[in-house]
Order: sequence, then structure tokens, then C-alpha cells
Amino acid sequence: MTEKVGSREKVAIVTLGCEKNLVDSDMMAHLIDEKGYELVDNPEEATVVIVNTCGFIDAAKEESVNKILDMAELKDSGKLKSLVVAGCLTQRYKEDILNEIPEVDGIVGTGDFMSITGIIEESLAGKRPVYVGNPVFTYEEVVKRKVKSGTYSAYLKIAEGCDNACTFCSIPIMRGGFRSRTIESIVEEAKHLAEQGIVEISLIAQDSTNYGTDIYGGKHMLPELLNRLAEVEGIQWLRLHYAYPGFFTDELIEVFATNPKVCKYVDMPLQHSEDHILKKMRRPGRQRDSRELLLKIRSQVPDVALRTSLIVGFPGETEEDFERLCEFVKDVRFDRLGVFTYSNEDDTAATRLPDHVDEETKEKRANILMEIQREIAAERNGRFVGRELDVLIERYEGRNDIYVGRTQYDAPEIDGEVFVTGYQGELGKIVKVRITHSYEYDLAGEVV
Repeated sequence: MTEKVGSREKVAIVTLGCEKNLVDSDMMAHLIDEKGYELVDNPEEATVVIVNTCGFIDAAKEESVNKILDMAELKDSGKLKSLVVAGCLTQRYKEDILNEIPEVDGIVGTGDFMSITGIIEESLAGKRPVYVGNPVFTYEEVVKRKVKSGTYSAYLKIAEGCDNACTFCSIPIMRGGFRSRTIESIVEEAKHLAEQGIVEISLIAQDSTNYGTDIYGGKHMLPELLNRLAEVEGIQWLRLHYAYPGFFTDELIEVFATNPKVCKYVDMPLQHSEDHILKKMRRPGRQRDSRELLLKIRSQVPDVALRTSLIVGFPGETEEDFERLCEFVKDVRFDRLGVFTYSNEDDTAATRLPDHVDEETKEKRANILMEIQREIAAERNGRFVGRELDVLIERYEGRNDIYVGRTQYDAPEIDGEVFVTGYQGELGKIVKVRITHSYEYDLAGEVV
């Protein structure tokens, strides 16, 4: 039985950045809870605050630093004893944090968060622990997580790190090389999540379609993994994120087409349409390859929702390149699309490229592309009116007396929702809803 040493301390975890950080925070929460500390949601009630940071782009770094400084101010109240900083920012800039933010009492990198309880103890004892080693952790050691009550969807990390070396990306610096988890450990974690009431699992990795090639003799094992996870009792939806186009196999398409638990939703970050930009980005394949793959997916997986992410303002992107990118988006007609402006990242190859685009132009291009996508998204959404769709009911809004959920075609927090009338059941259930109205991104309907 684990010794309960921290019963007098209250710990709050503040998570910034991507869903990968959410997974790490859930695992830290489990370790902290198991050790006997009390987890609280409000940092103002905590004696220990952990800020799990993002360090991917300048805006995220700035947000992380501001949040650390905001939490440091809680020490003035006398309640906060220890401020611990975790995550990607610490992995890249530990010396800067130690030297410039003296209020920080402990630091933990992306590969050492399993030592979080020891770090808390050391910081409370007046030490200033720094646990930032090589990011080689594979999540085999800790598969249990503590998710917040009232949560019915969770992210599950199937691999960590990346080997693709895209010129704009600092992930390999912060998260290390690509390393898959075993199928057994992933299934075990899924079972643990199901026991906590999770009904939808979103699989994530920096390069999810390459899953398993490093530990299963070069074989792409994502189809096998999805089929194994579909057997976990209680899990009803499986969603895939960050599918690298170069490794989206025919076998994987078959799983999307035939396995009823796999959401008809493909999140494939293409980054750009123009071949010379893709080459500068060091992305495999060319526009023709992407078009052929998307056509194949749509032909074999009817009604599939396609999501992508694009970068505008990459060094060397001309007005003509951008106009062609806009035409590409109009032609393919993605259901969902995210647009990012290029950001110079320390120690990445793209910073050394010529012909950088000014910030004003980048922002203008992003706004133009999103305006194009709004019309496309509204048109794509309209096809659901009059149809009956499965909807996962996630919350109740008493003010309007409606329930809110999502279909399999929308990922949590980043895509649209469904506003449901006539429902009288529990949260966390998947029910049939007849869609009566569509909007740019959301839907409305009534329970059948």
C-alpha cells in the first residue's frame, strides 16, 4: 500500500498547450493522488501548483511564462508554498526559467514527470529540484490516469516524439525521437479510462500513422491497435488525430470503413499544398499524393469528415503560392480546417531560410483562408439536416434547457457541437438525434 505522506497539502495542476500535455497532467494527477495529496481545481486553494507548459511557438511560450508569473503571485497570499513548472518549456529553457523566475521551486521535463511526487516533496523541503533529462520516457511505467469527474472523452497517447524533422518544428527537441508504446500498455490504459466512465478515446501522437514501426519490425500497427481497442468494454468511439499522409495505408482505410467504433473522422495535417513549400518544410509526398489519398479515403469511407491543418507565411511563400493554397482548400472542401501562421522556432532549420514573410501579411493570409473555410464548413454541415445522427451527450445548459453533445464527425473542444432538445437521460450517453438546423460549425436537433 502506498504511503500517504501528503495529506496536508493541496495540489493544483494548470495545463497549457496541446492534448499531449493533458495526458501528462492526468498521469501526474494519478501519481499525486496515489501519494496522498489532495487534488484541487482552483490554484488559489492550493499549497502546491504545477504549471504544465507549452513551448511550441512564440505565442505559447509567452502564455506559459505569463501563467507561471500569475501563479507566482499566489505566494503573496501565504497559502502557496511551492510552484513547480513542467512540460515543453522546461525541456528547452530550464536555465532561463531558473535564472529569470526565482519564484519557481522545482522543474520537471517532458520525460521525467513520473518523478513528480518526489519533486513536490523536495521543493516543500526547501530544495530546488531540477529533473530534466533526455526525453526517452515511453509511458510503459505509468498507464493509470486520474481524469476529472464529468469527463466522457479522453486523449490517449500511443507514441511520443518524432523522427520526421520538419524544418519548422521543434517537437523532436522537446519530446525526443519517435517511440511507440506497446499495444498491451495502450489497451490497459484504455481499460482504466473506461472504468472511470470514458466512452470516447482520441488517439494522439506526433505521427500516429507511423505507430509501431519502431517496435514491431517495421510494420505499421495502427490498424491492429484500433481493432484491439475496439474490443475494450465501455469504449464506444475511437478517434484518430495527426495522421501523417505518407503512412495512411489501405489496411488503415479498411479499418475506418468497417469497424463501427472507429469514428469516420480523419485528422491529417497537410501543412501546405504547394510542392516547393512542402519540400522546404521537409514534408514527404506532394500535392498530387495528398489529393489521391483524400479521394481514396472519401470513396471508401462514405460520409467521412476530413480535418487538416495548414501553415501560411512559410519562408518563400509568395502571393501566387497563397492563392493556389486557397484554390486547393476550395477544391478539396475539408470539413474542418485549422490555420496557423508560421513562427520562427529556435534551433529549427526554417529559421535559416531566405525570404521570410512579414507578420502583417501572415495574419492577413490566415484570415482570408479562414473566411473561405467558414463557407465550406457551413455547406458541409448542411448535409446533416434531416438525418438522424449518434450524439454523445456531454453537458446540460440549464439556462436554455438544452443538452450539448457531439457527433462522431467532430472532435472535442476543437470542432462543432450539437444542441439537443427533448433529452431526459444521463450525461455520457450516445443517443439518436434528428438534425433540424445547421450553422457554420454547429448543429441542432431533437432526440428521436
